[in-house]
Amino acid sequence: MTENGSNQEESDSELKLIYETGSGEKVYRNNNTIVVRLPENRNAITTSYVNGGYQENLEAVFNHEPDPTKGHCGHDLEGGSVEAYIEIHAKRLGLSPDRIAAMMTAAKMYNAAISTRSFRDLEVTAIVTAGIEINGGRAGDPASWHEEDGNNVYVGGTINTIIIISSNLPAHALSRVIMTATEAKTVAIQQLMAPSRYSTGIATGSGTDQISVISNMASPNVITWAGKHSKLGELVAKCVIEATTEALDRQTGLNPDNQRDMLVRLDRFGIDEKKYWETASSLEGENRKEQFIKDLREFSKNPSVVAMTSSILHILDEIEWGLVPEIAGKKAAFSTMKTLPGMTEVRNQPDFGSVMNERDSIINNWVRLTSWCVKNGF
Repeated sequence: MTENGSNQEESDSELKLIYETGSGEKVYRNNNTIVVRLPENRNAITTSYVNGGYQENLEAVFNHEPDPTKGHCGHDLEGGSVEAYIEIHAKRLGLSPDRIAAMMTAAKMYNAAISTRSFRDLEVTAIVTAGIEINGGRAGDPASWHEEDGNNVYVGGTINTIIIISSNLPAHALSRVIMTATEAKTVAIQQLMAPSRYSTGIATGSGTDQISVISNMASPNVITWAGKHSKLGELVAKCVIEATTEALDRQTGLNPDNQRDMLVRLDRFGIDEKKYWETASSLEGENRKEQFIKDLREFSKNPSVVAMTSSILHILDEIEWGLVPEIAGKKAAFSTMKTLPGMTEVRNQPDFGSVMNERDSIINNWVRLTSWCVKNGF
């Protein structure tokens, strides 16, 4: 089952009940915060700046969208640091700063997605806000900052996940839930082919993702493992995939329909309409920019073109990963490309010797060939 936030932003600051789990955790929301109030006898593990790590005395976990800051750094927040700001906001919510864990994001709370799944006496709920259009990245990408002087950088775009489990998990099992949930988050992102903003790779998350996992120490059902082979691991993964996918769609329109576009797929390689026009205007034929861009957008959404683009780019990925030698990858890519004019039914066949250059990169050849197809009436 999936439950989504309201399509309209709440205008007031009053917390309203939007969901309740089978084990009694209540989920509230106002215009900038989601609060999960915890019954007694709950333990949690969280990446929160305050009361982070393993805890057994939390009364609430909240996810919050602060007002934008000029410098996007912790010291620009009210109070001068992330920790001070969280304490201030906790008090505004009527919560004890010593008994809360908190996460922050630029995502809108009304774009949150909630997914719950059950098996026998076990229930798992995931609450996710998500946005990776600004700082989506792939693990191992070049870093954009280094913490040395105690300053914390606040960057827009984050996937924040709260997982509530009805059973009793010891600390090590809660930690294992984080591993499973992280893999599941990456599954959701990679199934959408979301690009990294720091490399040509597919994103695996954002640079500021956070997570909180909660279990019920009062439950007689003790579960000690949350890996992929366990039923708990399966439920956690399915909830996180479902909620992350829905939250990304709600926040930025990142969904399968919008990804079904050649230009969207090429974005991670820095290819846009401007690059296409520069390439097209250097080819033979009449240059009419407005008409070319209109035709390019139509061509870009052709499902067969998207499928071929995906195939070509995957060859590039496998060359980058060292799975395919560059020479062999180029040969396969060029052979595939040469079937494009026939597949798109352009008026004439190109002179591949003049349109394509085997000494140039795969991506530049693809841009030239597709520009030629658009310019010659696909």
